[in-house]
Amino acid sequence: MEYREPQDFKNRISGVLIVDKPVGMTSHDVVQFVRRGTKINRAGHTGTLDPRASGVLVVLVGPAVRLSEFVSASDKRYQAVIKFGQTTTTYDSEGDITSRRPVDISHEELEEALSEFVGEVEQTPPAYSALKVKGKKAYELARDGKDVQLEPRLITIHSLELLDWDPPEAVVDIQCSSGTYVRSLASDLGERLGAGATLVGLRRTKNGRFGLREAVSLRRLDEAFENGDWYRYLVPAAEALGDWYTVILKVDEIDDVTHGHRILGEAGLEHGLLARAVSEDGELVALVEYDAETNEWQPKKVFSN
Repeated sequence: MEYREPQDFKNRISGVLIVDKPVGMTSHDVVQFVRRGTKINRAGHTGTLDPRASGVLVVLVGPAVRLSEFVSASDKRYQAVIKFGQTTTTYDSEGDITSRRPVDISHEELEEALSEFVGEVEQTPPAYSALKVKGKKAYELARDGKDVQLEPRLITIHSLELLDWDPPEAVVDIQCSSGTYVRSLASDLGERLGAGATLVGLRRTKNGRFGLREAVSLRRLDEAFENGDWYRYLVPAAEALGDWYTVILKVDEIDDVTHGHRILGEAGLEHGLLARAVSEDGELVALVEYDAETNEWQPKKVFSN
């Protein structure tokens, strides 16, 4: 029997696809793939992965795209392959080699150097990045031979674990805040050890609460598009913020929240706390903010009306 989607299905659907992005595709390529397969134009990713990197890419579909700023800010986890003894213009293997140096680094020295980068640290993004400088992308200016000066920023490295050291290459597990450039981390680590370093492999293993276990390959997703049952891979929008404080709304409260009205909260919560407000069946209704002075939840973003 031919499968037919319910009437108005595409207008109502909202959720998250966790994709295992392959090497060679841009994050935008994956979003375009999802748009074509779902026939839903309202889709976007949360956190760019370079074409040479693979792994977890969170794609928001339908009204869930409005969660982008919150999901993008989630912590990330990577497995990086760092090659010591050479540096490049881009800090990865795509760039031109700018120096070669001998590698005389012991396992203990590498472990010690890694420990120095754990915590809140200042990091300068690579010149070959998509950050804007006077309205232009930094990598466009760098390719034109312009001197690109990017301001350092504070990032947080939660942990750095050395998984393997087979000179001149190290495999490192990295847990870090959003906005961390692993290429810059590799370059800084190389300079710290006096040998220089280049990122030669990168796989994102986690984005927020979503890991490789939940990710679907493009091949399997493509088959699901053909079969018409791709939505079985769709994670409810509320789960994108599964680690947030949760407010379960009663039926009458749903109507209040969707019309922008405040509802009574629980005493003792932190002022300004953001929470997801969901219906009793788990559907995301709104994002709300706690006002400690009035003990009320103020709707900030509404997803149902």
